[in-house]
Amino acid sequence: MPVYTKREYSIVTGFFAQDEPDADAVAIGALPPRFGLVDDSADRWDRFKARIKELNAAAAPGTQYKVLFFARHGQGFHNVGEAKYGTKAWDEYWSKLDSDGELVWGPDPELTSVGLGQARAAREAWRTERASGIPLPERHYASPLQRALRTFQETFVGADFLDGPPIRCTILENLREESGEHTCDKRSPRGVIAQKFPPPIYDFEEGFSEEDTFWKPDERETKAHVTERAVQVFDRIFSLDEETYICISAHSGIINGFLRAMGRPGYPLVTGGVLPLVIKAVDVQLT
Repeated sequence: MPVYTKREYSIVTGFFAQDEPDADAVAIGALPPRFGLVDDSADRWDRFKARIKELNAAAAPGTQYKVLFFARHGQGFHNVGEAKYGTKAWDEYWSKLDSDGELVWGPDPELTSVGLGQARAAREAWRTERASGIPLPERHYASPLQRALRTFQETFVGADFLDGPPIRCTILENLREESGEHTCDKRSPRGVIAQKFPPPIYDFEEGFSEEDTFWKPDERETKAHVTERAVQVFDRIFSLDEETYICISAHSGIINGFLRAMGRPGYPLVTGGVLPLVIKAVDVQLT
């Protein structure tokens, strides 16, 4: 009888204030001290790295651990539009337009000045923790929507921030926001994205199309499908990437899709916030 394998994902608790199921996102905030690391000792990140290394060294065959930093984009013009009209009116009417004559939020809106400031605040948070030895992400993935790419750019790119080889970021279609109907969630053509976010820093996954064939003007993607996309990204990372520390620059909808894939309640991460989690992946055989 054939044996099939699937991978199950879960959150390892006890490392970050955010990793408990009942974590209070409002009280914790967007960028808590130490990104929420519970250990506040002087050598906290060395201790953390040693513990992650121990977990992987002692892991049973088919089990591995990685640390993912989920970064939500800074405030975009669509966020301002939703705040202006309220979520109900936004979802039912305004989100399906490109503009109200004052604000332009579709398609594929950029960050506001507030959003740019939030991304730069994340940069300073990383810079602060570098002094204490935080493990910098070894791999970066981002949504193709430019609000997420701009957040990554403002947070991580620049010779004044990182030493060593230039940073790289792979753009994945599956990391986009919950899609359909809302014009803010329709991405730019590949050529436009590549012009604004060029190589060698940015590269597209294989098969990334020129036009956005994913977004539909008359159908909103279900949360179940968002969760399926999140699992596909997890499967890619845990199958192909040897690196342990990974950053994903994306959106609240897909970030909560990752949480659902791990059986975790939603976490209302605010714009510009970072959610770090230690994630356990286990290969399970099915007959």
